Amino acid sequence: MPDQKQFTRAEVAARNSKEDAVFVIHNHVYDVTPFLDEHPGGHEVLLRAAGADASEDFDDIGHSLDAKELMKKYQIGEVVPEEHVEVAKREYQWEDVKHESGDGQWLTWRLPLILGVVASLTWLYFQ
Repeated sequence: MPDQKQFTRAEVAARNSKEDAVFVIHNHVYDVTPFLDEHPGGHEVLLRAAGADASEDFDDIGHSLDAKELMKKYQIGEVVPEEHVEVAKREYQWEDVKHESGDGQWLTWRLPLILGVVASLTWLYFQ
């Protein structure tokens, strides 16, 4: 988008109502006011983000390529370069995943196994 309008974060923060819903995603400014009633997640989701930086929320949801393409229609500018914020991409490693231990772990495989055995024995008994 050549010659995009520049917005300060304060200007975006002032536009946080149902009549004027604007937010930032990755330093791009979007006016989603006309999209409020069409958003699949409901207008409340967009209104909660209005006036703020919604980059993390947008990324966490995992929007489709179609949704990302549709966003271009609502882009009205970008944040002034002095106020750009780089959102670090989350990187997950296997070591970060916590494994259950103790009493709760038996539910992961033992409970279904026991239920399967009981169901099989019940079926055999009544046959």
